[in-house]
Amino acid sequence: MLDAFSHFFAFYSQVCMIAHVTARNMPTLHRHEEEKFFINDEGRKESLPSIHDPATRELSVVVPSYNEEDRCKIFLVLRKRRKSICCYSNNAEKRDPSFTYEVIVVDDGSKDQTTKVAMKYCRKYGSDKVRVLTLVKNRGKGGAVRMGVFSSRGEKILMADADGATKFADIEKVEEGLKNLQPWPNQMAISCGSRAHLEKDSIAKRSYFRTLLMYGFHFLVWFLCVKEIRDTQCGFKLLTRKAASRTFSTLHIERWASRRNSERNE
Repeated sequence: MLDAFSHFFAFYSQVCMIAHVTARNMPTLHRHEEEKFFINDEGRKESLPSIHDPATRELSVVVPSYNEEDRCKIFLVLRKRRKSICCYSNNAEKRDPSFTYEVIVVDDGSKDQTTKVAMKYCRKYGSDKVRVLTLVKNRGKGGAVRMGVFSSRGEKILMADADGATKFADIEKVEEGLKNLQPWPNQMAISCGSRAHLEKDSIAKRSYFRTLLMYGFHFLVWFLCVKEIRDTQCGFKLLTRKAASRTFSTLHIERWASRRNSERNE
């Protein structure tokens, strides 16, 4: 037992050493020229804003999408069974006229009509509320979310999956969680959604092998990364603008090793 622990400790030390050495330099964000603009509701090019600019909206919703032409329209406008992004936000705006928001659909190099479908809602609601950022090539979910975050205008930024796995109305819960974290150190705070209460139902639908892999992954995340967050894999997270800037500026990996891209690769 002692010998096994020694081997594990040596391996863990090597991993930490490699991570420390490779993470010294801040990663740079490369944008293709076409990714510096978006098409507005009149069909004209406009320059994208920057996360480093002052916020001009209360909320930005970043929706990474890869081959989501069917599910994207459901999440954006469906009124039954779940409150969609646009329906919920429009109702919130009616209740409080000072409430301002934007939805940024990031097409992560899709091979289907995701951009075309999303542009319909850009024209319907206006590009001040719905914007479509089309990436030249697939980056992975982490890269797609980062591109959306870096092009947002919101004081708070919500990342939400296009498949609608989490009801958009649940934003009220993560908003409450964010308020409960006040005072925010340096205006930085993150509130994470959770599906841990649905774990029993999901286990019943998985094979034994996938369930084993799930528990193994959860253990590694708990042991090596964070212990306080029950569901690190939920794609429903609300961040303050400064927290989003700090978090995604230090993102080294755009694909599977980061939660922000663990569920989808090209």
